[in-house]
Amino acid sequence: MAHDTLILSSIILGLLVLASVVGFVLKMRADFAPHAVIDNLNARIKAWWVMIAVLGLAFALGRTAVILLFLGISFYALREFITLAPTRRGDYFALLIAFYVALPLQYWLIAIDWYGLLSILIPVYGFLLLPIFAALGGDTTRFLERTSTVQWGVMIAVYCISAVPSLMLLNIPGYEGRNLLLIAWLVLVVQSSDVLQYVCGKLLGRHKIAPALSPSKTVEGFVGGVALAALLGAALYWITPFSPWHALLLALLVTFLGFAGGLVMSAIKRDRGVKDWGSMIEGHGGMLDRLDSICFAAPIFFHVVRYYWGAPA
Repeated sequence: MAHDTLILSSIILGLLVLASVVGFVLKMRADFAPHAVIDNLNARIKAWWVMIAVLGLAFALGRTAVILLFLGISFYALREFITLAPTRRGDYFALLIAFYVALPLQYWLIAIDWYGLLSILIPVYGFLLLPIFAALGGDTTRFLERTSTVQWGVMIAVYCISAVPSLMLLNIPGYEGRNLLLIAWLVLVVQSSDVLQYVCGKLLGRHKIAPALSPSKTVEGFVGGVALAALLGAALYWITPFSPWHALLLALLVTFLGFAGGLVMSAIKRDRGVKDWGSMIEGHGGMLDRLDSICFAAPIFFHVVRYYWGAPA
């Protein structure tokens, strides 16, 4: 694993350096004057440096650090979701359970490799218990909407995001001790698809794909971004247990799901009348703005890999 990790790290570092140089050259050609597209691109590149550094440090520290990192990510993502959601004082008990019971318990189950309970804790017990605690608040105003909101927030921000570190539970024959590279593959493919869709859209975009949900997304950007990210996934098959063709097909799957997730999360933002989930990450908005595609891709990817390539230890 160490050799593959070193090669992958070198490739990522090289791409970040290249992106930074391109961003600087573009800014220089614009005479360093304000330019919305170039400034946004450079802000994204700077944010990527920080995110890759944080993820790389967690990988270097090992399994526990990765679990704690994604626990923190889930906490901030859930906070962003609930901040924009219609909740009332009567939801206090339900929110208390969501933040301080369901969230840490989900990641504790990952830490102790208890897949059986991990897979149903939130979809089953959370689904049933959160409305009970909400009812204890005694507030029936918009109760169904408020309860659904809290349930949805926990599913998206906790259950779906936790599927990423859950990949460390998989016992894949011949791939022992390399599961962190599987996480790296998923994150790189899905996130690169987002970036490549943005770049292709700016360069080639002509036809809006979902103007009511996300006016900046185009058919050309979608096709170009998904195709290039799928090729990247196939090219990185050597860090996975997949063959090149399997890697290509899985990359297509997660990029399609990531795109769909972005549309769903954009619909929620439009419903709430905001552009971004937050402003935590410069150039990327909030935590959920960066992870909306991961939220929808990670659970499906986890279960497909588990079913076809291995099972939890």
